[in-house]
Amino acid sequence: MDLLKQKIQSEGKVLSNQVLKVDSFLNHQIDPVLMVEIGKEFARRFQSERITKVLTIESSGIAPGLMAALELQVPVVFARKRKSLTLVNDLLTATVHSFTKNETNEISVSSKFIASDDRVLVIDDFLANGQAALGLAEIVNQAGAEVAGFGIVIEKSFQEGGQSLREKGYKVESLARISSLENGEVAFLEELEVALS
Repeated sequence: MDLLKQKIQSEGKVLSNQVLKVDSFLNHQIDPVLMVEIGKEFARRFQSERITKVLTIESSGIAPGLMAALELQVPVVFARKRKSLTLVNDLLTATVHSFTKNETNEISVSSKFIASDDRVLVIDDFLANGQAALGLAEIVNQAGAEVAGFGIVIEKSFQEGGQSLREKGYKVESLARISSLENGEVAFLEELEVALS
């Protein structure tokens, strides 16, 4: 997705060969025009999958998840990382480790929001080691529902998350796939494939 790649190139900050900071448009300050386009692109890529729900994780997945759900005209549900006094019974839970924050959280969704007949599109802002994605898939499976696919805004293809999900047979659609953050530069996977062909 060219608009997203342009934003990453112009506003993204490479903090290390593992970490890309995109807080000016995706996960702190949000560019609403970009989010609309992201939602349209996810809807286009998953239009034949009969999606009934979008599932994401707080907080960075909410904006792209909401825009995808709006385009698909289905509800969006987000897994909570923090305990709530109102979210205590009949929970679907999973444990996930955040690569960027280096912390482990139990995420939870009320079982009344995902039914066994749902086809769920999982949306997240980043895919690195795949822990959040697998945790969300675990929640879908606990509900007896089906994961229709994963929509990822930015995939760090040099980490194993995307490959792991694809090897498990999941459809994974990433709008920007980064092959390297070496030497402070963002290299996209597609550019690498073109250079090698």
